[in-house]
Amino acid sequence: MTDTALPASLAEIRDDFLALDERSRLEMLLEFANELPELPERYRDSPDLLERVVECQSPVFIFVEVEDGVVHLHATAPKEAPTTRGFASILVQGIDGLGVDEVLAIPDDFPNTIGLTRAVSPLRIRGMTALLGRTKRQLRERLAAGAG
Repeated sequence: MTDTALPASLAEIRDDFLALDERSRLEMLLEFANELPELPERYRDSPDLLERVVECQSPVFIFVEVEDGVVHLHATAPKEAPTTRGFASILVQGIDGLGVDEVLAIPDDFPNTIGLTRAVSPLRIRGMTALLGRTKRQLRERLAAGAG
């Protein structure tokens, strides 16, 4: 993975994880789970706008919007699924406010670089990878539709 493609917000999150031992990384992941922003009200009443990330074991839903070239990622995951919520929160916090090109340039293997591959199951890592992949796909679709 090349750092040049990784936005500073995600590089900082990655570096924070890597500075910790494995147990502390799990604790930090739980902190991220507690920090997942609530969906904006306009999406709470329109669940059909949200896409389920079926690769995740828990029901996770995302929606990407672009305003004046700035990306906003919204996600929801049950509180009973802290690992999944944590991964969603990492991406929401790391991506929200970035430019379109910055998001599209995020290396697909980013979830493998934050030091959790031994602490959580490969299935969970694949779920986070799918969250990132679907985010990029939705972004490309918004751009193709002229919404960016």
